[in-house]
Amino acid sequence: MTSHQTTQTMKPATAAKKLGVYLEATPAEFQEGVVSRGELNALQADPPAWLQELRSNGPHPRPVVAAKLGISIAGLARGGVTEPLTTAQIDELKKDSPEWLQKERATQAEVRKETVRLKEKNAARAEQSDDARS
Repeated sequence: MTSHQTTQTMKPATAAKKLGVYLEATPAEFQEGVVSRGELNALQADPPAWLQELRSNGPHPRPVVAAKLGISIAGLARGGVTEPLTTAQIDELKKDSPEWLQKERATQAEVRKETVRLKEKNAARAEQSDDARS
């Protein structure tokens, strides 16, 4: 029996998500085709000009916008940001620092603190159970 290795492909939306870019801003040939794993790796290793431009100036998808603002995706929605933003728009939001953004950043900071606290608590609990077994 001979095994045939099939090329793993993905939809453009999946590839755009993995590349961290907004699909609608990509070239038409990218949006209309399928992307193989090899093509995705090549795009990541040696990004073409259009990909470099999208990554640096946008428009950026919501996960990237949220990360650049230091808030959650849900925080973006609560702040009324539903559209992709460019880097300039993100920088403007940071500069203006509206009340909703300050609140969401504080919320995100609390979430991070709580995550660290729980991680430390679980590590201590695991250490205690290891000591009990010895």
